[in-house]
Amino acid sequence: MKLIWTHGAVQDLTEIRDFIARDSEHYALAFVENALEVIEKLVDFPLMGRMVPEVRQENLRELIYGNYRIIYKIFPAYLAILTVIHGARNITPILKRKRK
Repeated sequence: MKLIWTHGAVQDLTEIRDFIARDSEHYALAFVENALEVIEKLVDFPLMGRMVPEVRQENLRELIYGNYRIIYKIFPAYLAILTVIHGARNITPILKRKRK
């Protein structure tokens, strides 16, 4: 299955990397590399993430990576990474914007 990233998800990951890099370039790079490894597993196992509890749609799922939620949507021919967000944030308004 093909994996695509929305512009917003790329921006999210970049902002997280930049935030971590304020303290450590090494840990920022490691975070991104490890997150990408986890996300790449979705190509073979698209249902490995749980349904997003706030939405409860079978095709809207998330992976938990550290303190972050990687939210993605399953389409018939591809997966779309919608956002990468800190777990403490309220995602309901964010998901409403990103699912449109």
